[in-house]
Amino acid sequence: MNKRHLIGALALGTAASLALVGCAGGAGGDEPAEASKDITIGVFNGWPEGEAASYVWKQVLEEKGYNVELEYADAGPVFAGLAKGDFDLALDGWLPTTHASYFEEYGDDIVDLGAWNEDAKLTIAVNADAPIDSLADLAANADEFGNRLIGIEPGAGLTEATEDGVIPTYGLEDMEYITSSTPAMLAELGKALKAGENVAVTLWRPHWAYDAFDIKDLADPEGTLGDAESIHTVTRTGFSDDFPEVAEWLTAFTMDSDVLFSLENAMYNTDDEVTDYTDIVKTWMSENKDYVDALTS
Repeated sequence: MNKRHLIGALALGTAASLALVGCAGGAGGDEPAEASKDITIGVFNGWPEGEAASYVWKQVLEEKGYNVELEYADAGPVFAGLAKGDFDLALDGWLPTTHASYFEEYGDDIVDLGAWNEDAKLTIAVNADAPIDSLADLAANADEFGNRLIGIEPGAGLTEATEDGVIPTYGLEDMEYITSSTPAMLAELGKALKAGENVAVTLWRPHWAYDAFDIKDLADPEGTLGDAESIHTVTRTGFSDDFPEVAEWLTAFTMDSDVLFSLENAMYNTDDEVTDYTDIVKTWMSENKDYVDALTS
């Protein structure tokens, strides 16, 4: 082979090698690396509606090939984590009141994908066949309820609202207001209903008790417990760019209260000590397949 032919052969070989490298994929060339499939959901400690929704979305997304982790923290650290990019999303932002300060503080670094439930509120609930329908009539019928109003934890916001708003506004000072714990309240509620007795308890929506028991909310004409709030999906900035498909699903996501009550009832209305709800949620999803399938359709 003469010198000119040798140089030509070497040039062709180099070009072929470069072509092979270019065809090898994004990791070693100019093509972008494969997009991450890892998603971290921040779950508020002690907020069952957000935990329930998070478990459902964990299963839904994993069936679509994503790797999903649930990480628990209080509401403040989750919002801060979203702003810093430590979490990808959270499903429990309450507006316009409960978490308004977090939305204001981190507004430039988080994205609100919208509300998935519009029926979050504090309530006073009674048995469905109780003789009254409004808090305005409770004082005059206190004897029908054993002169008792059953509350939850003394330090809860609902307890404060009841003490500072409901009781003085509706003249319930002569009723015994019993505070202890949420489990104790639920036990009293169940016991009274089983005995066919009237009972009045402090409660909130969403809660599985609305699925488990035949109860109704008393109207609050003076608005002492505040207006209904909505529960929002919140993401870190850039999430929609990194996971456009998931962001589209979450933006369209809704879960009405009856569906949520059913899910929470399956998860939390149990005597067993449960730390991982995966199997319970999978069973619930199989029983509500049409709803679950529609989440990503």
